[in-house]
Amino acid sequence: MSEPPKSHGRLSITASLRPRQLMAEPQVAGAWTASIVTLFPEAFPGILGLSLTGKALAQGLWNLRTVPLRDFGIGRHRNVDDTPAGGGAGMVIRADVMDAALHEARRGSPRPVIYMSPRGAPLTQARARELAGGNGVTLICGRFEGVDQRVLDAHDVEEISIGDYVLTGGEIAAQVLIDATVRLIPRVLGNHDSLAEESFSIGNRGLLEAPQFTKPAQWEGREIPEVLLSGNHAAIQRWRASEAERLTKQRRPDLWRAWADRPVDPAKDRQLSGASDQSRGYREHDKEPRR
Repeated sequence: MSEPPKSHGRLSITASLRPRQLMAEPQVAGAWTASIVTLFPEAFPGILGLSLTGKALAQGLWNLRTVPLRDFGIGRHRNVDDTPAGGGAGMVIRADVMDAALHEARRGSPRPVIYMSPRGAPLTQARARELAGGNGVTLICGRFEGVDQRVLDAHDVEEISIGDYVLTGGEIAAQVLIDATVRLIPRVLGNHDSLAEESFSIGNRGLLEAPQFTKPAQWEGREIPEVLLSGNHAAIQRWRASEAERLTKQRRPDLWRAWADRPVDPAKDRQLSGASDQSRGYREHDKEPRR
């Protein structure tokens, strides 16, 4: 008889709690839940059990449940894969095995099912916000050459990629998606206002975030930009808006084109961004050599 799926989450946290101890905690009813089908349940919570996501997990702000794929394997050796139809290298996860695991993972909840796959649509901040607003997600961590397409179609599985490269398995990618999503759940971050101006945020117009600085004011001959020390909050806002535009143009021209081509309400755009004619004037002034 196989062991029941492992769950993660609790209502309180203690100084002695270790990330791996979260494995044994009960789920909290009604909390956002990540249910993960994986051949390696021991990979979780991993980094998710540390820092703010780990504290939020221990406090019951979200749940983490692993469903070991091997428990649903076929035969004495619990095989989960077989050779590709049509020939080729590697192995493919069987549809019947994955189907049984998904039925267990989705038990009691209609959460969307996502397969972490390099052929999927790119993970975006907008998609993370959508997922954070729901009741959770069921994630498939692939291995080998992938998963039988029939079970993906049968469960209406969405495929998401974290980048144009291939990993040995989907566990790391699943942790990336969970981290990006869980931090958007209310009360997970200590200062929720910090989300407003970060890269890809609505408050930052979907652009990249401006550079950040802190003490000391001078470090190895490098200084913090004077405007950030001026106390002039309007000028600081304009500087950050202009820097966000500059970095986005330079590093992510795709994002810049998408923002530049949007329908614009000039008054609203100026109010949100602070990137007015004054801002452009400030940038030109800032380029002048210091005397």
